[in-house]
Amino acid sequence: MTILRSITTFAPRKQQHLSETIQIQQHNTMNTTKKIASALISVFDKNGLEPIVKALHQNNVTIYSTGGTETFIKDLGIPVVAVEDITAFPEILGGRVKTLHPKIFGGILNRQDHAGDVEQMKEFNIPQIDLVIVDLYPFEKTVASGASEQDIIEKIDIGGISLIRAAAKNFKDTVIVPSVEQYVPFLNFYTENNGATTLENRKLLASRAFNVSSHYDSAIFNYFNQVFEEPVLKISEQNGNVLRYGENPHQKGFFYGDFDKMFTKVHGKELSYNNLLDVDAAVNLMNEFKNDNPTFAILKHNNACGLATRSTMKEAYLDALAGDPTSAFGGVLIANGKIDVATANEINQLFCEVVIAPSYDQEAIDILEEKKNRIILILNDVELPQTTVRTCLNGVLVQDKDNVTDSKDHLKTVTTAVPTAEEIEDLLFASKICKHTKSNTIVFAKNKQLFASGTGQTSRVDALRHAIEKATSFEFDLTGAVMASDAFFPFPDCVEIANKAGITAVIQPGGSIKDELSINYCNDNNMAMVFTGIRHFKH
Repeated sequence: MTILRSITTFAPRKQQHLSETIQIQQHNTMNTTKKIASALISVFDKNGLEPIVKALHQNNVTIYSTGGTETFIKDLGIPVVAVEDITAFPEILGGRVKTLHPKIFGGILNRQDHAGDVEQMKEFNIPQIDLVIVDLYPFEKTVASGASEQDIIEKIDIGGISLIRAAAKNFKDTVIVPSVEQYVPFLNFYTENNGATTLENRKLLASRAFNVSSHYDSAIFNYFNQVFEEPVLKISEQNGNVLRYGENPHQKGFFYGDFDKMFTKVHGKELSYNNLLDVDAAVNLMNEFKNDNPTFAILKHNNACGLATRSTMKEAYLDALAGDPTSAFGGVLIANGKIDVATANEINQLFCEVVIAPSYDQEAIDILEEKKNRIILILNDVELPQTTVRTCLNGVLVQDKDNVTDSKDHLKTVTTAVPTAEEIEDLLFASKICKHTKSNTIVFAKNKQLFASGTGQTSRVDALRHAIEKATSFEFDLTGAVMASDAFFPFPDCVEIANKAGITAVIQPGGSIKDELSINYCNDNNMAMVFTGIRHFKH
């Protein structure tokens, strides 16, 4: 199976006016400087367009337009030439065809230093177009609104995208403003430079135009590809932030995504690359407990080092912290409900990087803000992507998200001993944590509290021994606790070690050709074991 990839990684930058960017590139280009004498304007979003139109008019620029944009300009009392007066052809098909005409695209695409083009411009009486301003139909917003398929189809811009591509292609002679986001930067640049542009200016604008057009086309393809499931990957992210650095200080780092849509940042320093990975792990883990009683988790290096469900958030936090107070130092904290004053006072005694919750009491925020650098995030209710993507070798790996949460319906008791109702609750609790812990992993839990976990070990026996060592070091009594494993046991050694540590019930996917060895040991030692039939590797 061949997978084609079109990944837009437009290097993000901190807020910077286009004029500032362009001025840096103005060097030895006097011979390519051009003045704007004519402009074609055809936009969907007219917010911020008025000052541009007025500035063009003040500089005696001839303005061409069509449809609603033409009416908008006329209402400003500024002269405008209708496109149909140039083409001698009216808008047709309910406005689907307006600017698609040789006289319009000839005016944009002609090469002013090409004798043949100059001659044909005269022969067919084609007007020169120096500037094109476009804002496309809002396709993505229409899809997100839940509109009907017909409404979505009508928001696929044809003329506008063609104007952008044509003007960007002919950047040697034509200036392109491809979206409403570029109105203000262009106006600043235009007024500061008295309407002059250089070749470098126009080429930079062209690159931004192709960013707009490629993103737009990717969004349309991805909408249609939901139906046909063609094995093609197109990722285009417009929102980018420069991070202080990547995983380590010598690595550059960027985040592409709409962080502000997902979180309201209340306080603290900028999030780092590693912070973001931990926040991602925390959110995905807590989604498993979203509808449970007050639950609190503490994560370090993408793994939970403490988690508990209790009757109050304060109790949940204190019991989560007890799971591994050493690792909790500098960790990421997350709650599934409101953080109140009592909980905030306890948290404030711990050095932690990030605190996340769907809501806070205002006084709780005031307490948490006492630490200057502590990042406080309000988690908004946002749907997460249903696929995961990561680079691999010279390509990309894509998979469906692991959206299966083990439930009572999945459980098959395979031993003579049957787990009690309390053990089943703890088994499912441990399984949720296990699913979000790096393989190989073993998780111990009791009374809906994480006792210990062995994370990221090269053997399951090592993971088990690591978990026992941690639980012992923090004085947890494993008698009556349960154990979860992210994959099957090929030998009975794990259940034997667990039994000797006090574990009374086990949850695992099953599926080994030697399952009976573990089952037989459990039967001989009065241990309960359930199979889920579902593996939860996390690499």
